[in-house]
Amino acid sequence: MSIRFGTYTEFQSPPGADHHAVIWDHIEVGVQADQLGYEVFTCLEHPWFEKFALMTDPLQLFALMSQRAPNLRFRALCHTLPFHNPMVLAGQIALADNLLNGRYEVGVGRGHAWLQAPANIPLAENVERYPECLDIILGLLEHETFSYEGKHYTVKDMRMVPRPIQKPHPPIWQVGTSAKWVERAVRNGWGVALGGPAPNIAFEEAIKQYHLACEGFGVDSNFAYIKAIYLDEDDAKAVDEAREPLTNFIHFNVAPMDSLDRTPEGKQKLMDARYEFYAADDFPNTRNLSYEQLLDMEIVYAGSPDKVAKQLIDLLDRFRFDEFLVISHYGGAKRWQAMRTQELFMAKIAPKLREAAEKMKGRKKTA
Repeated sequence: MSIRFGTYTEFQSPPGADHHAVIWDHIEVGVQADQLGYEVFTCLEHPWFEKFALMTDPLQLFALMSQRAPNLRFRALCHTLPFHNPMVLAGQIALADNLLNGRYEVGVGRGHAWLQAPANIPLAENVERYPECLDIILGLLEHETFSYEGKHYTVKDMRMVPRPIQKPHPPIWQVGTSAKWVERAVRNGWGVALGGPAPNIAFEEAIKQYHLACEGFGVDSNFAYIKAIYLDEDDAKAVDEAREPLTNFIHFNVAPMDSLDRTPEGKQKLMDARYEFYAADDFPNTRNLSYEQLLDMEIVYAGSPDKVAKQLIDLLDRFRFDEFLVISHYGGAKRWQAMRTQELFMAKIAPKLREAAEKMKGRKKTA
């Protein structure tokens, strides 16, 4: 399978910005992605924190965008399952699959640690609710009638309607920051998506475990990597123009960490709930890095298509992703800047990545 390309956006909003304008800017950038030949549009489900995201309901967004983007597939990365009544969400997923004519993909995860308190979900309960929610959603999507007995949910002879178009259900994608859910994803044939506002090395162990699991189960990989980039034909101009939006991208991502209890007792509660990523200091400390350090550490990419293509080819050789998701709109960037990045990426970087992926595939076969 050749490498695929899509886009990812968080609907970041600078403080005081017009939310209506921010939302519609992102929609127009998504429609352009369809016209340029990207294969999938992805976004998260994330309430309450303005800087981080304005997107509280991706299903509404996808239904609207599908009317203007006839070629894209749409993927939530991800639904925060412990927030939802899984019996209700399963039906909403099935309806979305019908409205999108089978172009919907379901991302699943526990959600960011900072979302739990506003949702009145105890951290320890989040750990228990997540697998129950996932089992119920899959059961209702796959079976005409389904029953389940868990600690938090009970389902008895339930028939969910409408039935999804894609069988047995829309493709499932697992997201997260660690390797702890990788084995189940591979065993069940789900995709795995990693990456974002952190050094690439932060995802190395999870990616290693993913590829080992694929080998162990004898299945092909289906792995997406996500990275924020900024492009211009002129390398120096790109680096200069990207300074504010890419710095904001990191700061806006880290901002919700301030809502967490990060005292020693609070960090222990996070670790007990398997939220080790949020208990550690690496992620919040990224906002203390200079813009030049963000570029040098390849937390974000900015430059000419030639330079960024070389960086991404090296990353492809290191991580062997099957799909690359471009973050082009972030941190208060202008619509035209995001569109230019998407256009230059597809015209000048995507062909080089496809060629590199084919060479690596051949090298692997003869190794």
